[in-house]
Amino acid sequence: MTTSLDHAPAQANNLRQFLVLTLGSVGVVYGDIGTSPLYAFREALRPFSEGGVAREEVVGLISLMIWTLTMIVTCKYVLFLLRADNDGEGGTLSLLALLMKRAPRYTTAMFVAGILGAALFIGDAMITPALSVLSAVEGLKLVTPAFHDYVLPISAAIMVLLFAVQSRGTGAVSSFFGPITLIWFLVMGAAGVAHIGDDLAILSAFNPVHAVTFLWNAGLIGFIVLGAVFLTVTGAEALYADLGHFGRQPIQAAWFAVVFPALALNYLGQGAMVLSHPEAISDPFFLMFPTWALLPVVILATAATIIASQSVITGAFSLVRQAIHLGFLPRFEICYTSETQTGQIYLPLVNTFLLVGVLVLMFVFGSSESLAPAYGISITGAMLIDTILAFAFVRYLWSWSTLAATAFLLPLFLLELIFLGANLFKVHHGGYVPILFAGSVMMLMWTWRKGVRLLREKTARHEIPLDQFIAAVERKSEHAPVVVPGTAIFLTATPDTTPAVLLHNIKHNHVLHEHNVILTIKTARVPYVPEKDRYTLTKLSDRFSRLELRFGFMDDQNVSQALAQCRKGGFKFEIMTTSFYLGRRKLVADPQSGMPRWQDRLFIAMADSAIDPTDYFHLPANRVVELGEQVII
Repeated sequence: MTTSLDHAPAQANNLRQFLVLTLGSVGVVYGDIGTSPLYAFREALRPFSEGGVAREEVVGLISLMIWTLTMIVTCKYVLFLLRADNDGEGGTLSLLALLMKRAPRYTTAMFVAGILGAALFIGDAMITPALSVLSAVEGLKLVTPAFHDYVLPISAAIMVLLFAVQSRGTGAVSSFFGPITLIWFLVMGAAGVAHIGDDLAILSAFNPVHAVTFLWNAGLIGFIVLGAVFLTVTGAEALYADLGHFGRQPIQAAWFAVVFPALALNYLGQGAMVLSHPEAISDPFFLMFPTWALLPVVILATAATIIASQSVITGAFSLVRQAIHLGFLPRFEICYTSETQTGQIYLPLVNTFLLVGVLVLMFVFGSSESLAPAYGISITGAMLIDTILAFAFVRYLWSWSTLAATAFLLPLFLLELIFLGANLFKVHHGGYVPILFAGSVMMLMWTWRKGVRLLREKTARHEIPLDQFIAAVERKSEHAPVVVPGTAIFLTATPDTTPAVLLHNIKHNHVLHEHNVILTIKTARVPYVPEKDRYTLTKLSDRFSRLELRFGFMDDQNVSQALAQCRKGGFKFEIMTTSFYLGRRKLVADPQSGMPRWQDRLFIAMADSAIDPTDYFHLPANRVVELGEQVII
């Protein structure tokens, strides 16, 4: 996923650019949902494998899949949610940031919903690569049974290589994403067309009555099967998250022109083949192809699943960066892997965390069949959160009435709630995995937010108002600090109070610089802040100024570049005579702090894992001075 350096969402200015963005969205946006035919219909048929599946059940299942794609992907995401954007950016946290600014009465509820959705997405970023690659490589067993024992090692090796190259960026590879995935969709569609003629009765699946009839007659089994049916829309949430990278119209064009037709044709072909060859129930996707084509299709499927994995990994990087800038997580190291595309980022700690999680899932579950039950819960949960936030969006941003918003979104909410209920039946078969992942990530975010709040409350007790401090130090007295030439920039989160590091500097070094700048870095609840709105400089006295730098939650928070812009705007200072003063806190757990001891220790561990502010804010390392203090929390 990419974002241009001009900090504007992607949009097509001419036909050629529109086609390029459309092709790119085929590869990145739809890579995940494009691998669903590998396993979705197979898993939906599994409850019928012993007693055999009746014709009306096959037609009913295919009807369910087609109408699930229509209702959730087409209606909810492609036609509706792509219009609910935050300055052109989509995604759960992007929408949350906008709503927390515009609907403050429900900040707590929306915060909980938003971090739950983000946590579920991160869990999906582990399960998607494991399930998709295993499903593709398992096709080797149909080429020759000799590959049976090598499926897991080959899949694990692919994952290690995939995560190993993340640090090099996806720029060189991304140009191949669209064409390869386009070929994949064309092959799937062609395979479906080749088999629809096996039994033309499958075309009746376009009638939703068959879907309703199947659920009515199947009873509890039908409800359980819904969990597998939902696998057809896995990856749909990427439509929304990638909005700013490709634009609404290219994403919509790719869906209607390529992706939806290919998926529908393939599912129809799988259904027709099972109707005419019931023995194909074991693996209807790969059995659609003749023996001579199996190996090339397996290779193509593996390439498609790697692309799908890449897109969800990159999405996790982007989401974590948003969470960091919005204050939900500590500052982790963010590496920019492209000189021209700010969207191509690499987070080493997150990359390692995802790799370990993927490998654990692969070796614990061993096969896509065992792992599939773990998949649906994270996706249904994330989609349900999107619907809840969308309700707040249309109420407060589009000014819909409560009745209109309810009438429009309640059917989608109930549909997704049913799918979530169906997936909850699989908790004991592996569905607990995404719940544990999401719970762990939510605990981290909650602990960080709570710990930061408590830390601010502790330090606020000893703060001195900045105006009082300036008046005191500028009074001429025998105890006044020595004034030294140069500029000192003090970073602080509270611009109206005296930075602790400034007080320590005077207390221990007994000096005050000729020019002192109180610097505050603010993260706006919009994706990007224009350069003209980047800073505000306020003169407080002859020696003191207040500087506020503003960044969007998708911006690279590069203070050095921002200060260069300030110099062009009239802020006079020489970098070689300027020192940046940072406070370094040593945190000590206090059982009376308001958090349990285990949570104190977790917060301290998270704080210790954070990247040095010098690196995070791109400060000139040879001009930084750090002064430490001990804080009991």
